[in-house]
Amino acid sequence: MSGEGEGARTRRAGRPAAQSPERAALLARVRRTRTAAEEQVAHLLRAAGLHYRRNVRGLPGSPDFANRTKRWAIFVNGCFWHRHTGCARATVPKNNRAFWVEKFAANRRRDAAKIRSLRALGFHVLVIWECELDRSADRLARLARRLSEAVRPTSIEP
Repeated sequence: MSGEGEGARTRRAGRPAAQSPERAALLARVRRTRTAAEEQVAHLLRAAGLHYRRNVRGLPGSPDFANRTKRWAIFVNGCFWHRHTGCARATVPKNNRAFWVEKFAANRRRDAAKIRSLRALGFHVLVIWECELDRSADRLARLARRLSEAVRPTSIEP
């Protein structure tokens, strides 16, 4: 390829070139599944006695945790990538700011659309933010109680 030196940076369409090798290494370490936050939620779900599947691709948005028969889905969102309103972790990088602002806006639109789609299918949707994991145990316990009450068999009188 003409004009490209040995150190030329390549990039995928629509993504900015990494500013430095350190930044590229940092972004390469960002995980998509089985994050520490997801593992903590999985532990809480098991403790609450809720059965689930992970990253259910057959549902809109591939929820992090879902139970199709009980019709609930949980998304575990990182505050940075999904723009948790009012959270200190929801910062915008200084380099290539316009790109990041548009990317974050698209992420928020996509998140809202997938939640709407799941609710239209009759799912109860819960979003757990990474910074709120400490308070999530109570929310999951309430969800477990509601779900167990909703699926109790009714007695049949002869």
